[in-house]
Amino acid sequence: MARTYEHPEPEDVSLPRVLFALSDPVRLEMVRTLAERGPVNSIELGPGMPKSTVTHHTRILREAGVTKTSPEGRSCWISLRRDLMESKFSGLLEAVLNAESDDA
Repeated sequence: MARTYEHPEPEDVSLPRVLFALSDPVRLEMVRTLAERGPVNSIELGPGMPKSTVTHHTRILREAGVTKTSPEGRSCWISLRRDLMESKFSGLLEAVLNAESDDA
């Protein structure tokens, strides 16, 4: 049976959930990778991380509405929902992506 993933409708995407999803350094790095490379196989988003950890972080991003997950065979391709983010929260994604990283 093919996997399916639930994605929030645009009206259900909220600023607090998006900010929470983007507040974690691991997820922020995943979003930066997606912004630079376009759709990425989920395995490539967490090199060296256990699959369960990658799944956890990609689920939070997907449920917040930041990303879209598309199953293809045994792989899952993750992409940014740039248009949705821009229409809901104009400039937010670009501001977050362009912010200096303070991994202190």
